Amino acid sequence: MNTTTRSSTAQRLGRWLGHGWRAYLRGERWLSGWLVRQGLPARVAQVLLWAIKLSVLGGLLYYAFWLALLLAFLVAATHGDWAAEPDLPEPEWREGPVGFGLYTYDGYRIDPHDFRDET
Repeated sequence: MNTTTRSSTAQRLGRWLGHGWRAYLRGERWLSGWLVRQGLPARVAQVLLWAIKLSVLGGLLYYAFWLALLLAFLVAATHGDWAAEPDLPEPEWREGPVGFGLYTYDGYRIDPHDFRDET
């Protein structure tokens, strides 16, 4: 009878993250002890470690801000109507300064015509 159970992906990921977190804490304790062995007071070593953590966090937030801003501009550029032409009224057939014809909204005749026929 086989009684081995298989761990789920979430359990393996949690175990992996836990091992990583414990390794980080071991490294931090080692660095703190090393600084104390070098003659730095324990309180100053702890403040120095916090300063390093805060500077790393600040750097990560700085890069995350610029990445989010770049992403926002890319989304705006792909969904925006910046390059679209404005909605102008369609040309219409009417009587204008040069006679009956196809005129744009601002009064220019755009259909082909012969000026000699207008006299």
